[in-house]
Amino acid sequence: MARYIGASCRLCRREGEKLFLKGERCYTDKCAIVRRAYAPGQHGQQRKKMSEYGLQLREKQKARRFYGILESQFKKYFEMAASRKGITGENLLQILESRLDNVVYRLGLATSRAEARQLVRHGHFTVNGKKVNIPSYLLQAGDVVAVRDKSKNSPKFKSLQETSRGRLIPKWLEFDAENLVGKVVTLPAREDIDLPIREHLIVEFYSK
Repeated sequence: MARYIGASCRLCRREGEKLFLKGERCYTDKCAIVRRAYAPGQHGQQRKKMSEYGLQLREKQKARRFYGILESQFKKYFEMAASRKGITGENLLQILESRLDNVVYRLGLATSRAEARQLVRHGHFTVNGKKVNIPSYLLQAGDVVAVRDKSKNSPKFKSLQETSRGRLIPKWLEFDAENLVGKVVTLPAREDIDLPIREHLIVEFYSK
């Protein structure tokens, strides 16, 4: 499976804002954006006027990197969003948010989406009682995501039971911190997604 194996902080610097790719580190002074708030590379500190196409491309790349998705899969999601009723850009964000790895992250069961993907691949979660190890699995309203009973005894999830109480969970999700069980109450609306993404630019990029 193809995947990005370079430095995560380099991606944040390229987009010029925090993408929260490294969990707790992103909230400290060690964050690359705090230390070097300019694009990576030899010419990173030079200011360039960006074209309309450049703005659209950067927004698409930023969205991809927020969710940790490669280009081919992201394009498939866009085609899926375009075929649905409603606003294409909002449909796209809804699809991205409904991925299993993202829901695991939103429930506070991982410190980053990258960690959530790894935990899902290692088979730590069930969906509606069945083990699912596919991070891109798309959840629907009413689906229940739970930590497997065997995994609850691991130090990782034992500590979560103590620290996840009182955690702010998106209103489209429910979470039982005692039993480490979450539920998709409804698919998220645009106002429920707090990421700084201008989805109309992504639609314009793919509409050329």
